[in-house]
Amino acid sequence: MSIRLIARELYQLEQEVERLEKSLTSAAGGQKGDLQEQLRKVKAERDRMRRILEGSKEPLPYRKVPK
Repeated sequence: MSIRLIARELYQLEQEVERLEKSLTSAAGGQKGDLQEQLRKVKAERDRMRRILEGSKEPLPYRKVPK
């Protein structure tokens, strides 16, 4: 997966987190549990994508030039 696709997916997940957080503040009591569960899953996926993106930007250890 290219960095561009990872970044696009991360952006979409961040938008989804914001949407769910807004929905959670205005949700009725019965819906809050479902929304909290969805929010937890989306946040976990967002964090996973963020780690993938950060890891792909770092140079590999064997390519570092010793000083």
